[in-house]
Amino acid sequence: MAIIVDQNKALSTSPLKISAPLGAALAFMGMNGCLPMFHGSQGCTAFALVMMVRHFREAIPLQTTAMNEISTILGGMDQVEQGLLNIAKRAKPSVIGVISTALTETRGEDMAGELKVIRARHAELADIAVVDVSAPDFAGALETGWGKAVTAIIRQLVVPAAPLPAMGKQVNLLPGCHLTPGDVAALKDIIADFGLEAVVLPDLSGSLDGHVPDQYVPTTLGGTEVAAVKSMGRAQLTIAIGEHMRFAARALEEKTGVPFLLLDRVTGLEAVDRLMVCLSNVAGVPVPARQRRARSQLVDAMLDGHFYFGGRAVAIAGEPALLSTYARLVSELGGRIAAAVTTQALPCLGDLPVERVVVGDFEDLEEQISDAGGCDLLIANSNGRQLAHRLSVPLFRAGFPVFDRLGAAQMVSAGYGGTRDLINQLGNLLMDCPGHNHEEHSHGHATAAAG
Repeated sequence: MAIIVDQNKALSTSPLKISAPLGAALAFMGMNGCLPMFHGSQGCTAFALVMMVRHFREAIPLQTTAMNEISTILGGMDQVEQGLLNIAKRAKPSVIGVISTALTETRGEDMAGELKVIRARHAELADIAVVDVSAPDFAGALETGWGKAVTAIIRQLVVPAAPLPAMGKQVNLLPGCHLTPGDVAALKDIIADFGLEAVVLPDLSGSLDGHVPDQYVPTTLGGTEVAAVKSMGRAQLTIAIGEHMRFAARALEEKTGVPFLLLDRVTGLEAVDRLMVCLSNVAGVPVPARQRRARSQLVDAMLDGHFYFGGRAVAIAGEPALLSTYARLVSELGGRIAAAVTTQALPCLGDLPVERVVVGDFEDLEEQISDAGGCDLLIANSNGRQLAHRLSVPLFRAGFPVFDRLGAAQMVSAGYGGTRDLINQLGNLLMDCPGHNHEEHSHGHATAAAG
């Protein structure tokens, strides 16, 4: 059992935490024809926009109500109204996500009530789905905003199950924000292997997977259609990945009656086995031969890799779901978690194979590593590069943002194949650690070759 320590620092000198509004905006990027709008200052929007552009290296559609001093005091719903009308006229989106920020939440504006009035006044908004999300910066982190946005989409767009006939081949997939577009694409392929059709919410694999459009589009370039969201009540099962997706899955069950299965991760042999058993039961077919072959390859990679993980010290910093995924994988391969830092205290973190989990920043991570006597590998986003340089240890970049490497969106760690590739990547970094003896763990091949 891990002890969860919340530092509750007044000042973060090397931040790890990413704001909830950014998480909500990121979730809306997985809706097709969507244009999210921050109800707040221009600075809040610019900060989120820059981070997403640097991570995905794509054009990011994001608007703002541009609150100023006067509207902050008197109220900004006039700017929300004007913003909605401008977006509807110029971009013609299918969905507009209106995301509150700390500025408007502190003032106490009634977003849902005002939007009803605005929509009643303007017929041009009738064919556009407008989803409002309460995601202030001071409550939670990236996972929080993502989960709130998905929950809001479900509550405001999904049609209750009664009018819709059940579809035996449909399953709903609610991926957490720790999964990349590459991960989502891999999970869709796995589900398709069982003869099932997945409705994914949100689906970043369709919008931020790194493709070039035929022409300029002012909204998102793919993702989940509104019609598909409305049909989620026709599924046989909802599969949610990550603890922060529990509320969204529960909201969907309450509205449609579709039961849900919550998976803490889809990386690692045991974790992927649970997913396979679930899909096999839903589809009523055995696990496909292609997946069985991939499982065998993963087992072989684990046998090859555990020599390089055994007894090695690894430090991890990230959102709770990301931390849980990597900590459990490293532990399963014989590694030791020397330090673990995350963004918010969740009860599920108490089950991690580590002495303590600190809610803090990179400064706290460095202190933990020092107390543990150092580490061999650091797993964190790109903001951990300075710490890795000071400690002279390799950095495996994971999470959000990753802005100093190409292909962050295409990285895959889900499923048997994704886990196999991840083990190889981490193992290669551990092999290159200073002081590591390659021949010591070479099964005697180097000695035999020399003889």
